[in-house]
Amino acid sequence: MQRSQINALMREAEEFFAAHRFALPLWAAWSPADWAAAGPEAAEVRRHQLGWDITDFGLGDFERCGLLLFTIRNGKLGDPRSQKPYAEKIMIVRERQLTPLHFHWQKIEDIINRGGGELVIELYNSEATEAKAATPVTVSIDGVTQTVPAGGQVRLRPGQSITLPPRLYHAFWGEGGQVLVGEVSAVNDDAGDNRFHDPLGRFPAIIEDEPPRHLLCTEYPPHPGD
Repeated sequence: MQRSQINALMREAEEFFAAHRFALPLWAAWSPADWAAAGPEAAEVRRHQLGWDITDFGLGDFERCGLLLFTIRNGKLGDPRSQKPYAEKIMIVRERQLTPLHFHWQKIEDIINRGGGELVIELYNSEATEAKAATPVTVSIDGVTQTVPAGGQVRLRPGQSITLPPRLYHAFWGEGGQVLVGEVSAVNDDAGDNRFHDPLGRFPAIIEDEPPRHLLCTEYPPHPGD
């Protein structure tokens, strides 16, 4: 992805969040210079990779297959300094923009439609071999169970949420406009807990064609003691 594209997506996201009255942490607006000057007080943000996260899954076509996320809070597995067994994200899913089929080995999560269009989610159980299973899928939509066939879809209207347990394959996209999507989950570990059905990249390669507006969560400068 080009840095100019990432910057433009950040500007659009800030406007979309504001339109839905969803306020980000104050450090979401920090510049690269702010991060260069930040000391140990921002250690949790750096260690836990909180903040901006924009990916095209290594496919080079963000509009077709991509996702914009902002991690608001997160623990860190295996770190005795971490006191949080949970995570929260806010995401923007564009119309017909696919987040590819994947599951998490450990993480259980609630995906919440916070506003905008509808969020369409495709579901498969997984076999012990991690292949897609042909069995029906039963999920909880705001505490009410619903069963769909293998590869079936559920549609979340604004205000609705779905619980996704570990090893449940899911892919999703927006219909009827952009969707503001929340995620509340166990600790998120992008380095070791994502299983994409078809191998994909999680973080994009970036072409630096202009200075960054904000740093991505993988770009914070290291600080002694982090």
